[in-house]
Amino acid sequence: MTTPGTLPDQHTATSDAPPGADLAPHRVAGPRRWWDWVLAADPGLGSLQTGWRTLVAMVTALTVGYAMAEALGIPDMIGMMVAGMMGLMSAFAVAENTWDRLARAILWMPFPYTVALWLCASLNGNRVPQMVLMVAALAVTFLLARFGAIPLVTGMMLFNGMMVGMLAGIPVALVGKAFAVALVSAAAVLVTRLLLCYPMPREDLLRTQRAFVVEARRVADAAVDAVDPDADQERAVRRMDRSLRRLNITTVTIDGRLAQPEVAADPDAAELLHRHLFDAELALRGIGQAVQELTRLPVPEQLREALAVGLVLARDTPIREAEGLQPAAAHIQERAEAVLADPAASTEDVEAAVLARRVGHLLDSLARALHNWLTLGASAVAGRAEVPFKPTVALENNKLPGSAGPTRRVLAGATESGWRRAIPYIRVPAHAAVAAAIVVPISDAIDPHRFYWGLVGVMITLFGTNTTHERLRKFGHRMVGTVIGAVLGILLVHLIGQGHVYWTLTVIVAGLTFGAWGMARAYACWVVGLVVALCQLYALSTPESGMDHLLGERLLDNGIGVLVATACAALIFPLARRTVVQEAERGYVDVLAQVVAQVEQRWTQPDTPVRLRGAARAVDAALLQVQAVAKPLVRMPVGVSGPAAEHRVALLTSATGHARALASAADIDVDLPPRLVERARLVTATVTASLKELDRFFATGEPEGTYRRVSPLLRELRAELAPARSGPRAQRLHTALRELDALDETLAAYAEQAGLPVATGNGAAQRPASPMQRRTRAVMAAWGEPRPEPQTQPRPVPAPKPKPQAAHAPPQRREPAPAGRARLTGRVECAEHPEGCPAWITVISARGKRLAKAAVNQGSYTVEGLPTGTHTLVISASRHTPRAELISVEDPLGVVQHDIRLSH
Repeated sequence: MTTPGTLPDQHTATSDAPPGADLAPHRVAGPRRWWDWVLAADPGLGSLQTGWRTLVAMVTALTVGYAMAEALGIPDMIGMMVAGMMGLMSAFAVAENTWDRLARAILWMPFPYTVALWLCASLNGNRVPQMVLMVAALAVTFLLARFGAIPLVTGMMLFNGMMVGMLAGIPVALVGKAFAVALVSAAAVLVTRLLLCYPMPREDLLRTQRAFVVEARRVADAAVDAVDPDADQERAVRRMDRSLRRLNITTVTIDGRLAQPEVAADPDAAELLHRHLFDAELALRGIGQAVQELTRLPVPEQLREALAVGLVLARDTPIREAEGLQPAAAHIQERAEAVLADPAASTEDVEAAVLARRVGHLLDSLARALHNWLTLGASAVAGRAEVPFKPTVALENNKLPGSAGPTRRVLAGATESGWRRAIPYIRVPAHAAVAAAIVVPISDAIDPHRFYWGLVGVMITLFGTNTTHERLRKFGHRMVGTVIGAVLGILLVHLIGQGHVYWTLTVIVAGLTFGAWGMARAYACWVVGLVVALCQLYALSTPESGMDHLLGERLLDNGIGVLVATACAALIFPLARRTVVQEAERGYVDVLAQVVAQVEQRWTQPDTPVRLRGAARAVDAALLQVQAVAKPLVRMPVGVSGPAAEHRVALLTSATGHARALASAADIDVDLPPRLVERARLVTATVTASLKELDRFFATGEPEGTYRRVSPLLRELRAELAPARSGPRAQRLHTALRELDALDETLAAYAEQAGLPVATGNGAAQRPASPMQRRTRAVMAAWGEPRPEPQTQPRPVPAPKPKPQAAHAPPQRREPAPAGRARLTGRVECAEHPEGCPAWITVISARGKRLAKAAVNQGSYTVEGLPTGTHTLVISASRHTPRAELISVEDPLGVVQHDIRLSH
């Protein structure tokens, strides 16, 4: 039997498509697809594109190289080696996002490459000058890397040309034909890349937005498991935390892509997109934090059921129909208000109801943010942004910035006068030159024919790394990847055998493609693919019995090159890890001060254009830099004294959350009397001054000032604001003041951890805390993330009446519901789509437990094993807004027939 649904009809909330919905690309707003996990794992598909363009470039280059060798009468191996380097370098070193820059870089590669081939051939096998030229070419490569893409390509092709010239022994008479092969293969690679890998930065942005949608659904799905009383709630909370971290990285990446001029032609539309996604992420983060707190409370069953249904609807609702979440949010709030109005409710029930009410408000905020995002195309012209978009996150090679920023700032700050101004330019080239000069004789003594393996180890160590931790981590990946690749490569050599050229080339291309795809995820993946490809090449000239010895020499040479380069980087113009970490934290403090300063401008000068959300997003990017450089070289066990960098990173993570919530809540027009405006200015000015003291402390290393707490000032300001009329703006102002107070508390603990004295409001400096007290305060301050409050006036919470309880009574334990055997079946019909609609059926018990989930197959569904009682059935169709209905199971062994008719 079935009963009519008591929830608001979800399908009637959005009868007409919102204006501008058609302007949202279907791949962003469309239903779930099986390949969504790829977008979530690789936002923007950067890794997949690298693998695809490697496959296209290598196949094209090897084909053209073989054809040109046959046409020009040169050895096939020389033709494919020359052309293959064009394909490989075009895939890795040229990643421009406009066709003209792409063409300029690829067509330039044959010229420095041929010059290096000619220089190597002109030495006529004189190995010592050739080695010297290779060392010089490696140093020049790192010198040119600071001047842009074309100089970097020039240096890399010079080094690769010298290496191929020595390896292949190309004579001077064949250099001209080699140039022809290189030029034609580069042109062919360019044509195929424009045809099959055309750069589309706008499409990359849309794919990244789709990744945001996928991660948002994962957060909601993990939240559903977290409110399930019989699920593994700790595991669900961990899964939700991982999804929230990935969601934050995705939104920061979107801001970085919006900063690219080829992506966001309209700065007003870019600013609105940035704001809507910021608000959506903040709402999801607040939902996750509230649900995490609910896991430690005994939630009333009706309230738990409403939460589970609302979160399932949030997970399954297409974002084109996001405003359909508002009835579900209202239903959660109604259930929460019913608990709060009950005078017999326990303290824990009241606390759970307050958290559930917050979830309802945040679901409503999430629905508005997603709806505004999807209607951006229609509203961008009519309602322009108050302030145009300005970049706050700069991507480096389409990736979020890491340790490079703080390292560059340290070098620039320490070398401002005299000859030291050249250090930022010559530092890494000097590392490369000295390391190569040490490695070449050692590698030559191990194997004179393959001494360049040591130089490769030097090159890969210094490219893309800035700290000793990163270099040693790369060393570990290199060693592990080489061993795994050698095992796989030798197995494939035995499997294919010698003489099967096409199978050998297939494995080479496949190995390089896999390595290119996996490089962004783990450097070891690239090494595995590379070594698998090299094993096939080595097998052409090396007996199978000598492969183990050959690969062992390669591993030894690479390892020596990595370790020597790491040592040279640590000894020549060294940068102390502590200095780089302090510079990263100093950069974080600077951008956080900008957030507080913009809050002051927003409240005291309403006509001044500010970008609070943009400033908060810059804090996110600064935190990523701190996390990149603060990783310890060796993680010490608990209880062992050492640097407090991990504690400070935890505090900065908490401060970042408070900064996000502050930026959102403070972005309102505040109409305060002049006396309160001055008090608000005093609060923000005090926080800004304290942050400047932190900045000065990091710059000089001496605690010349103190960090002054603003808690007393905030208490006075709140007391004067208390009699004011309540309303949405007043509530947001109180929320902003609470977040500012929490931010001040976290920063005070951070300042104490860093070594800066902390003063109370009356100016008296606190007594220095012991190391144990500092660690405890750091953990306590980093424990609680900010909790975005609803922006509407909440109803008063009645004082709960305590329930009588026997002394020493054991805690009450909820018994799990008995498993049932009833079957639920029915048909799903849709007049608009008679061919059938893909849909899912989810059944939730009155306790909020997800009982079962089944797919609709050819218009029918069947759910097994339902217990007796009244349950909620949620139907989620890819072409319709999800809806919830009530079903009743009376016979534990019976069959319940429930048909569903979908409509828009």
